[in-house]
Amino acid sequence: MKNLNHLFIAFFLFISHSAISQEVIRLQSCTNDMIAQQADSLKNLYTKDGYVLLKEASITMQSEFEMPVIVPLTEGSWYQFVFIGDYTSRLYEVRMYDWSERMVIFRQKKWGDVDGNVISYTYIPKISEFHMMKPVQVNKQKKKNLCGYVMLFKRTNGETGSVTPTATTIQTAQ
Repeated sequence: MKNLNHLFIAFFLFISHSAISQEVIRLQSCTNDMIAQQADSLKNLYTKDGYVLLKEASITMQSEFEMPVIVPLTEGSWYQFVFIGDYTSRLYEVRMYDWSERMVIFRQKKWGDVDGNVISYTYIPKISEFHMMKPVQVNKQKKKNLCGYVMLFKRTNGETGSVTPTATTIQTAQ
């Protein structure tokens, strides 16, 4: 019986230590003049193309850690998503999932690509539901305190009306 008690205590201490030692990544904003300049240019470009900025945020990221961004999307509406990563990172990826956790978008860029630190894509949801966008960047020199910027635009109804999604408008992995 003593062995069982000792085993129970050891298990309890192990579980307690594991729960306490898990690192939590908290959402924090960041400042990067180059990214802010790129974001302002893209905002002007998309506004001229008939888009309205719905949401934007600067986010402090860690290398190789996804930062989930959850947004409600309306069926048939035309959205433009933008992620801008730290220009010193070597790899940038964005995955987007629908509410049933099916990946509907995958984009990847590498340092050295033209506009390599910017990932932008259009998406027209088939049904109204929440979607999750997961940007990630890989940086070998800086593991923490990488700046990222996300924006969500919606095309105004006056410009395009509601669009019926087809297989050609929904883009998947490249």
